[in-house]
Amino acid sequence: MEVNEELMGNFQGIGVEFQLFSDTVHVVTVMKGGPSEKAGIQVGDRFIKVDDSIMIAGVKIKPDRVRSVLRGPADSKVQVTLLRGNAEKKVTIQRGTIPVPTVDVSYMIEPGKGFIRINRFGEPTYEEFMQQLEKLQAQGMKELILDLRGNGGGLLKEATDIADEFLDGDKLIVYTEGEHVPKMEYRCKRDGLFEKGKLVVLVDETSASASEVLSGALQDWDRATIIGRRSFGKGLVQQQFQLSDGSAVRLTIARYFTPLGRNIQKPYSNGKAKYEEELVGRWHNGELVKADTVKPAGKSYKTPGGRMVYGGGGITPDVFVAYDTTKLDTALTAMYFKNTMNNFVYRLYLSQQQKFSSFKTPEALNKGFVPGEAEWQQLVAFAAKDSIRLAGASAKDKNYLLHHG
Repeated sequence: MEVNEELMGNFQGIGVEFQLFSDTVHVVTVMKGGPSEKAGIQVGDRFIKVDDSIMIAGVKIKPDRVRSVLRGPADSKVQVTLLRGNAEKKVTIQRGTIPVPTVDVSYMIEPGKGFIRINRFGEPTYEEFMQQLEKLQAQGMKELILDLRGNGGGLLKEATDIADEFLDGDKLIVYTEGEHVPKMEYRCKRDGLFEKGKLVVLVDETSASASEVLSGALQDWDRATIIGRRSFGKGLVQQQFQLSDGSAVRLTIARYFTPLGRNIQKPYSNGKAKYEEELVGRWHNGELVKADTVKPAGKSYKTPGGRMVYGGGGITPDVFVAYDTTKLDTALTAMYFKNTMNNFVYRLYLSQQQKFSSFKTPEALNKGFVPGEAEWQQLVAFAAKDSIRLAGASAKDKNYLLHHG
């Protein structure tokens, strides 16, 4: 996906997600209400040809090439030849504008406690977030877990608008300032929808930029407990200048600072190589796996509530959660590198498609389908085809694969 598509929250195409199994394009998701659903495309369909001339099965095609032939301007048409079971069909699909959700998970964990995950901050993020927040509040939510792990940032406005829903008055959310750029403040402007309930924010070493603006503001005002590992440390403001040949140059003009004045940006005074290897350094010094090796990042600050927070290298969480290095042994790791787990789940879905299609929510799936010994034996046999031995796996590994894999 191109960067502008990620920020815009949509792209133009046919509205499917696919995976390549055995050199064949398998449809694994048909987006609800999208062009493919309207044309009758189903999960499990195998695309073999596009527009009668472009063979995409059995030719060692790459995912990027598949995307390039299936995507195109909205309202244009593409014909796909597919296999459904053993029957060959030709289907014409009218391409459309496909939304790419930035709020991809939202549900009630337990009565009164909601969970929302934001995977990036794009143009539709605030609207998507508000829809899910209101939905959870209608279900009785009093406490919220906001998951920003893996969120590399995006549009500042979406992050500050969401912060405004948690902070009261005209509190400062973030400010920018540079050597030749005057200070600019971003403050709360309205009454928020969730200014009082308990709030927890999850971050990790890949949470960056706008994610750090949001989590930093909530931490500075004692509004949320930040849980996880120190965030990435990306807090630079860049301005893009178009050149006459159509290319562009982005110049760093300022930095982001939290309400207390914490500099989000990690230092790069030791050179480009050290800067780019900083995350690797966290692995080597044990910071990601041991709480007692975590060193406060930069200068210390005290919040209005008396908490000590630190600036100059990302957002240091209030509660440290180690990266789980014991979760997977060698065989289990191979399950993911070889895509064995995804392939197995896909085939399991196809074998019970009617049953799985009846589950409309994650909660319904968790209640209606509990994998057991039969599924385990199927997985053991399937993994063996990829030269992965699961027979004799520990109870912990077995439980992880069946219920969390």
